[in-house]
Amino acid sequence: MLKTLPTLLGAALLFSVSVQANDYLIETLTEGLEHPWSLAFLPDGRMLVTERVGRLRLIEADGRLVEDPVAGLPEAFIAAQAGLMEVALDPDYPDTRWLYLSYAHGDVEANNTRLIRARLVGGELRDVEVLFTAQPLKAGAAHYGGRIAFLADKTLVLTLGDGFDWREQAQNPANHLGKIVRLNRDGSVPQDNPLLAQQGAAAEIYSLGHRNVQGIVFDAESGRLYSHEHGPRGGDELNLIQAGQNYGWPLATFGVDYTGALVSPYTQLPGLISPLLHWTPSVAPSSLTQYRGTLFPDWQGDLFAATLAERSVRRIRLHDGMLAGEEVLFEELGERIRDVRSGPDGALYLLTDNAEGRLLRVVPSD
Repeated sequence: MLKTLPTLLGAALLFSVSVQANDYLIETLTEGLEHPWSLAFLPDGRMLVTERVGRLRLIEADGRLVEDPVAGLPEAFIAAQAGLMEVALDPDYPDTRWLYLSYAHGDVEANNTRLIRARLVGGELRDVEVLFTAQPLKAGAAHYGGRIAFLADKTLVLTLGDGFDWREQAQNPANHLGKIVRLNRDGSVPQDNPLLAQQGAAAEIYSLGHRNVQGIVFDAESGRLYSHEHGPRGGDELNLIQAGQNYGWPLATFGVDYTGALVSPYTQLPGLISPLLHWTPSVAPSSLTQYRGTLFPDWQGDLFAATLAERSVRRIRLHDGMLAGEEVLFEELGERIRDVRSGPDGALYLLTDNAEGRLLRVVPSD
């Protein structure tokens, strides 16, 4: 169901819902995906999809799922939230052929987020290189972050999580828990990283004070880097990321603990960056994209956040760089949405987070 918060605009029709002056249709492109997590578009029209259970899948341009998973993928730690996460193409992919993957590495007693790159040759990965492993390794199977974006200088930012039981470490600059890190595409540390000169700080850190960042997108036109992260019960955040800044978790939050206890009495504190907006109660934001297509002119430049708990996609309208309201889209599906992507054909693409997950394409009804 489509809503402009806080007022309902109109009744939804099955797979055809009014979006201001436009109508959309949701097409099922591919079925039979097991908890798909991330989508990337290859230049030849094919697509790559990660499955959290540790498989990388190829999808033909017509939506046909290639039967055999891509070979050569390193083994991931699979449990609860742990598994294979992001797939992203190098900004110069036609020349370099590099693609990047994030996954949980280790075992239940010692694991964290790992970043690799490799080349896709036929149906297998070759030239696999480990670029980064978040430290320290910790027990459990929650809060890995795992999303990737590329900045204007083609450096890479990777989102991370606080490991759930180690939330205080999000404020500790000596490690990678609860951070966003920035790397050169070969895994080396950029010499202008913000904490590079700070004694005892992890050189890779780009920002800190995060809980579990599962959405990030770089707006090339404005030069802004947006991210969103899961709060506990409430307090999901959309943030404008700036180098070296502290985003507050767990010192300041709009959320409360799962027991109902306060995480912090503060929603803001001096020296900490407040979110652009927060979602309370929680919508569980799982992916973030910016629409730059031509099929939906009214959506141009807006942010789209997939959600798990709300089972929707939030359209976050932007006007001259300022937030200009939200709409709730695609609730009629009734499914957890793990990934949302603005496709090269102008369509919006969705991955549903189910044991029988689907790749969906959103196009105008006409």
